Amino acid sequence: MTGVNQKERMLAGLPYKGWLDGLEEERTACKKKIYRYNQIMPGQWAELDEALRELLGKAGKNAYIEPPFHCDYGWNIEVGDNFYANYNLTVLDVARVSVGNNVMLAPNVSIYTAGHPIHPASRNSGYEYGIPITIGDNVWIGGDVVILPGVTIGSNSVVGAGSVVSKDIPDWSLAAGNPCRVIRKITEEDRKYYYKDRVFDVEDY
Repeated sequence: MTGVNQKERMLAGLPYKGWLDGLEEERTACKKKIYRYNQIMPGQWAELDEALRELLGKAGKNAYIEPPFHCDYGWNIEVGDNFYANYNLTVLDVARVSVGNNVMLAPNVSIYTAGHPIHPASRNSGYEYGIPITIGDNVWIGGDVVILPGVTIGSNSVVGAGSVVSKDIPDWSLAAGNPCRVIRKITEEDRKYYYKDRVFDVEDY
């Protein structure tokens, strides 16, 4: 694919140069949309929803991101129904970021599809790359989690605060650490607890 432009190379997962073929201009346009979103007065729900849908490639019902929020392009991010992200979500979406339904992100989560070669000569050539990230349904990502290029996080899983996720996490997993590892499976027994060994005192959970 040597003859294609840099945006096509980026979307194909090939090494590309991010300042060519209109990519820099697209990032600037995205920054303007983000600036608008982050400056909207709290409580202006209709305006926030409109601005978010203008920014993202796809947003399901009841999708919301607490400002401030930052991303590269926006159109490469798809989130499902009932998506919620707390403050300071950063998404480097040079490749597709796909998020399922009923996903919650705690503050300061970073989702990085972008990367650079590890050899300095290759890195200094200006080439970078992007590999898609996928997050399934019913996932909770804890605060200060970093998700690295190419990762898939399975449905019904929880990633503990401060984790660096460099490998796939299966469905129904409780995972944490740097590097992030599966601690155990989430089971039906977990349903009666709201925190560690604290049992629900209500019936509508």
